[in-house]
Amino acid sequence: MKHCTTVILFVSILVASVISGRADFDAGLRAYNDGDYATAMREYRIDGSARSLFNLGLMYAEGKGVNKRNSREAMKWYRKAAEQGLAKAQFALGLMYALGEDVAADKKEAARWYRKAAEQGHAAAQYNLAQMYARGDGVKKDETEADKWYRKAAEQGNAAAQLNLAQLYEKGAGVVQDKKEAARWYLKAAEQGNVRAQFSIAMMYDKGDGVEQNKKEAARWFRRAAEQNHAKAQFKIGFLYDKGDGVLQDKKEAVKWYRKAAERGVSEARFNLGLMYYAGSGVPQDKKAAARWFRKAADQGDVDAQFNLGHMYDQGDGIKQDRKEAVKWYRKAAEQGFDQAQFNLGLMYFHGYGVKQNRKEAFKWFVKAAEQGSDEAVKTLEVLGRGMPLARP
Repeated sequence: MKHCTTVILFVSILVASVISGRADFDAGLRAYNDGDYATAMREYRIDGSARSLFNLGLMYAEGKGVNKRNSREAMKWYRKAAEQGLAKAQFALGLMYALGEDVAADKKEAARWYRKAAEQGHAAAQYNLAQMYARGDGVKKDETEADKWYRKAAEQGNAAAQLNLAQLYEKGAGVVQDKKEAARWYLKAAEQGNVRAQFSIAMMYDKGDGVEQNKKEAARWFRRAAEQNHAKAQFKIGFLYDKGDGVLQDKKEAVKWYRKAAERGVSEARFNLGLMYYAGSGVPQDKKAAARWFRKAADQGDVDAQFNLGHMYDQGDGIKQDRKEAVKWYRKAAEQGFDQAQFNLGLMYFHGYGVKQNRKEAFKWFVKAAEQGSDEAVKTLEVLGRGMPLARP
């Protein structure tokens, strides 16, 4: 009978201890939510459970209940919670080692703690561990391991992991290349609002790559990405409106999206916006504005813009004629292999327009253009070969 009483007493103490611990944590949480940080810290310390220790770490990290943020103290409490097996504390500790916050950055230690959390199913830790394997950062580079951890995180709905897993399937990195599987994961991430995934799935619909070609779906996803300020998506939706491809043709809408992308530095958008101004399509015709946008694209190396700008200077089309500037831009386009620019540069040398006359140099550029199939260059060389004078309008 005495033995039975002892067992009952032990069980009663254990239950009381559990109830007390729960009460301490809840009291700490209530105090925290009420802004009574001193009480919250006291209750968390009394409780001593992993989640209380983690919350203490958070308070030091946030500077709540203390004079200022204290990453070292936060790390101390995270470690205590992590050593008790709390996944989110293990992740937080891994993150601090990865970032080197008030502690020497240690990628190996970061990977160790990420792995502990990842093995407990912590999606963000799984994603970060996958990133480390993908880059060989703190661990030996291993695309198969990266795929494994991306997949685990992706299956829990981590959009960034879904994006990366899709990219692996698209490239065939660490997995057998599978465009359909890539599209499936891009779509999952896109539906969660991941802008890069939205752009990628739009590109796949646009090209019919891994999915059946569907310009309407392409336009829908380009627009969603564009509305999140994805510059290339802004260009692509502008292009679809320009051509009436997957959407009703709307030149004004095309100009709107081209402008957004152009202002963010997309050279193709700058060139196309220049074309719209040049033709007066979707905007009032303004050749000076066209030249301005062509120049911006040309400065980025856009060969079409370089040629167009050269031609405008050559002809004085909407801007003051300047043959030296024309030669400069024709040369840039010609050196990139643009056959019409090569031919025009040859003409400039032949006639001495904007450059000292040099028939040998002219012949060189005519040959380059002819080798690329320029009919004008071929005919010009035939004329030159017969010693006939070269006429130029």
